[in-house]
Amino acid sequence: MTSTHPDPTFQTLLNNHPNLSYEGRQGLVMDGTSLTDIAREHGTPCWVISADTLRQRAHALQDAFRARNLPIHCHFAVKAQDHQACLTVLAHCGFGADVVSGGELRRALAAGIRARDIVFSGIGKTDDELELAIHHQIGQINVESVEELHRINALAQNMQQRARIAFRVNPDIDAQTHSKITTGRAEDKFGIAHDAIPALYRKAQTDMPGVELVGLAVHLGSQMVTAAPFRKGYERIAALVRTLREDGLHVSDIDCGGGLGIAYRNEQAPPPAMLADVIAETLGDLDVQLHVEPGRWLAAPAGVLLARVIDVKDAARRFVIIDAGMNDLVRPAMYDSWHGILPLNEPDTTTEECVDVVGPICESSDIFARQRSLPPLKKGDLVALLDAGAYGTVMSSTYNSRPLAAQVMIEGDRKAIIRRRQTLEELLVQEAVPDWLARP
Repeated sequence: MTSTHPDPTFQTLLNNHPNLSYEGRQGLVMDGTSLTDIAREHGTPCWVISADTLRQRAHALQDAFRARNLPIHCHFAVKAQDHQACLTVLAHCGFGADVVSGGELRRALAAGIRARDIVFSGIGKTDDELELAIHHQIGQINVESVEELHRINALAQNMQQRARIAFRVNPDIDAQTHSKITTGRAEDKFGIAHDAIPALYRKAQTDMPGVELVGLAVHLGSQMVTAAPFRKGYERIAALVRTLREDGLHVSDIDCGGGLGIAYRNEQAPPPAMLADVIAETLGDLDVQLHVEPGRWLAAPAGVLLARVIDVKDAARRFVIIDAGMNDLVRPAMYDSWHGILPLNEPDTTTEECVDVVGPICESSDIFARQRSLPPLKKGDLVALLDAGAYGTVMSSTYNSRPLAAQVMIEGDRKAIIRRRQTLEELLVQEAVPDWLARP
């Protein structure tokens, strides 16, 4: 969604990121660790994620629900940040996992998350993936279609097991966010139409021995910053629960999904208390086990992408060219997303210039900022792209034969490489030339 408000000032960006500060010669510091030191030691582009920030936000979310005396199971949306180090931090905080592929399911298990704390969502689960989930007896499979329901029932019976499932409801609610991350409208591919649920629920609960149907799930979209769509969606779910119970059907669980947004630019991003209040007011009296699936809200502010200025080009516009590209952070190219940019050396903010910050990829869409007011930057300067901890590394690629960037985790005064920088040799070794093709 395009903003009509001015960009945040340099000081506002800092105020909105309490884990960042400038500390004299250290420059920009994240949770006590100099980002300049990391860039010098590990090169750029380089991802940095803070275990402290991740943990603090996890506890803040849990505290919001405790304040409403609302027991809830939290499942981290692995699609937002799938590194096992991050999953391990959240597992220690008591989080389960929300996964959308067999690969994510295996990652969650490898990180020590218990199978019963895993929820499997997603519209395109293969038979192999479903068998994996059934074999491990995960906590819940969110069923996205009638066809998938029949497949799960048949697979579970063949395996002589019962799969624990919930129906993902499409409530036909507009999440009032970017169209590409809205998932609860009738025209979106996700879930089962809400008016089809009652008849299907009865059939599954009474005629399908391969499934244990426990309740309903809903996910409206991502980067939601107002209460209204949450409330409308959950009110529709509450009405469905009452309808099902009036028909003598059993409902024990409601999966509320995720979607809570953050302040990338100038959004009035709500605290987790808003979500807790809405859930308490709409679903809190139904005597069900509640689940939430946060991703972005937890991980995005915990991560930054470090980059170095390759050159500054003066043409029709002034271009600051950095060594990170859309292959590293694709969100601006894909969604026109806005990310704050801060120099690693504390700048003189009395002088600013209007520039386009661009990457080296051979695509016109490889732009991180258009006509952004920034302190003057020159070749060799280091910058941090903010709020990159979610949908950053997980969406990166090797386009233009650019190896994957290094990833560093920090915690207190400790830092560790959690993914070393890929080499070009490692890219090439994955390829094979057929033996009938002679080398020129």
